[in-house]
Amino acid sequence: MKQLVLIKYGEIILKGLNRPFFEDALVKNIKAALPKDFKGTVHRAQATIYVEPENPDTIDDIIRRLTKVFGITSLTRAFCLPKDLEGMQKGAAEVLAPTLSAINSFKVEAKRADKKFPMTSPEICREVGGYLHDAFPHLTVDVNNPDETVMVEVREQYAYVYCGRVKGAGGMPVGSNSKATLLLSGGIDSPVAGYMTAKRGVRLNAVHFFSYPYTGERAKDKVLTLAKLLADYNPRLDVHVVPFTEAQLAIKKHCPAEQLTIIMRRLMMRIAEEIAVKTGAKALVTGESIGQVASQTVEALGVTDAVTNIPVFRPVIGMDKEEIVTIARQIGTFETSILPYEDCCTIFTPKHPNTKPKLDRIEASEAKLDIEKLVADAVAGTEVITV
Repeated sequence: MKQLVLIKYGEIILKGLNRPFFEDALVKNIKAALPKDFKGTVHRAQATIYVEPENPDTIDDIIRRLTKVFGITSLTRAFCLPKDLEGMQKGAAEVLAPTLSAINSFKVEAKRADKKFPMTSPEICREVGGYLHDAFPHLTVDVNNPDETVMVEVREQYAYVYCGRVKGAGGMPVGSNSKATLLLSGGIDSPVAGYMTAKRGVRLNAVHFFSYPYTGERAKDKVLTLAKLLADYNPRLDVHVVPFTEAQLAIKKHCPAEQLTIIMRRLMMRIAEEIAVKTGAKALVTGESIGQVASQTVEALGVTDAVTNIPVFRPVIGMDKEEIVTIARQIGTFETSILPYEDCCTIFTPKHPNTKPKLDRIEASEAKLDIEKLVADAVAGTEVITV
């Protein structure tokens, strides 16, 4: 009996006349997430996407891959049945026998997407449920808290039956909401910020500031590993590795120690914005959270943003560390993020950083630097790595 994956989406349904644009983006991302050797078809109809592999043994792997595609609310392995009562009854009993034999209670729910089908949804539930109860006499019917819910969907060509659903990633399809540049460090917060932004349909590229020899190749590899993990949710992630050593040394040499962190952050934002504009990104994304470190006070963030001309998104701005760690564990980046390799933000850190910087004083210190040259040299020396 033919098997396939039924994919449901939620928020896209509310998009009115723009809905086909979002559906097309989701189908494109689904196809990109499938195995390279996938053979079969992918199509959509009636607010459902159908993935029909030639080999049903690949369905578990397909579902695992698609749980990381934003825009999907749920997935399930379903069986195609004839669109008549007898076919649905006998087919459901046959394909669901392993599941129904191992439980004690069930109920049947039906969805009649084909309104021309002569039976109503309650009638389908009653007739299919009664047949299954007779076929598996050990089962009891529990409409409130069953061990399993048998779903029957009557659609244009077939009826489909299945038990259980796998939760999808939710959100909006990546690529449906423009592009942004993520400042990707080796820490816990920035990968989570990137994940949360991509979940709203924003396609990401990334900028990483690399201060060799103060930060080594293992630190760089750590960031690229994080980028690969994010690429499961954001297909094809370009990581712009920026040489930042000379800039940091210049700041250390010419600027007051207590201002090093904030001036460094302002220079990072200038460089990241330059790369964002060149790559067509419309915003920057950072993993900053209010008050977490000296450069993330309200005053410091205001001074940092003063150098940017495009929006800066901070998805974790109001979250505490425990909340951020929970998401990092969920998306699989936490264990990599805590590896003990320093990033550029942890070197040349002053003992007493300025937590309430004044913009005029910061600008006066920056006047001692050739900002334009530092930015231009860093951008020119950037290495782009695609994961």
